[in-house]
Amino acid sequence: MINLGAGLAQGELAALSAAFLWALASAVYSKLGQSLSSLLLNLSKGVVAVLLLLLTLAIHAEPIPAIPTMPFIALSLSGIVGIGFGDTLYFETLQCLGVRLTLLFGVLTPSITAVLALLLLHESLSGWAWVGMGLTLVGIAWVIQERTVGTVPAARSQMVRGVGLGLLSVLIFAASALLSRGALAETTVTPLWSAIIRLGAGVASLTIVAIAKPKALKGWQKLGHSAVGLPLAGAAFLGTYLGIWFQQIGFKYAPAGIAQTLLATSPIFILGMARLAGQKVSLQSWVGSAIALAGVSLLLILG
Repeated sequence: MINLGAGLAQGELAALSAAFLWALASAVYSKLGQSLSSLLLNLSKGVVAVLLLLLTLAIHAEPIPAIPTMPFIALSLSGIVGIGFGDTLYFETLQCLGVRLTLLFGVLTPSITAVLALLLLHESLSGWAWVGMGLTLVGIAWVIQERTVGTVPAARSQMVRGVGLGLLSVLIFAASALLSRGALAETTVTPLWSAIIRLGAGVASLTIVAIAKPKALKGWQKLGHSAVGLPLAGAAFLGTYLGIWFQQIGFKYAPAGIAQTLLATSPIFILGMARLAGQKVSLQSWVGSAIALAGVSLLLILG
């Protein structure tokens, strides 16, 4: 039973706010991806977010924490895997599937994380957890089926590529989450410092790739144009900087299962945004998204 106390309500609102901000940022990134490569977009977003976090660190005057070597390595690997590779694949998926279906794929992350935890950490899963994962897959499959029926071969090929990239990115995000969970469980590092370490490692890995493949940065001059640079800075501020902050508030004040479920509501927000913008949203998309979210709820709250 959800307690409506002040602290818990604050956590719930923060988690919902994070889901809304990520949906909004993803819509912006989807449009920016038409002008910038996925690697350049990811690197630029990461640099803006790191600068904002460092500014916040300076304002809060948090001392440098004493982090043991292994947790520091785990956090760094989490950033390299999740932000360096995962976010780049996520932006590629946005270009193939669009923002609605890409966000819906993100709902799979808790399920895959649970399966990886079962295989690697020997954590147990209840019957409700398996039911929840099944519902999540059914909901996503139903929406994908609607998108593929009647499409031309070229569009179907792009859909297949997007589905493959989406599944791979979700798997990478799940592995990154396990690395972060293990590191944070072994140390008292603050959320702000952990975010800086992860983002810093992710940006560093992207920089190395960019140096090795300079063609990936083709078109970087567009970042100086207000039509590209300003939306990018705004999306990084809302989706990465504020999104991570609200996410941590949600985990602090609300039960983890409830917070995770509310954080997974981004697909519903993007459907609402599309409807408000005058776009047609089918009943199948609404129902499929609702089924997927119901599956996540079962997995995280009853699993």
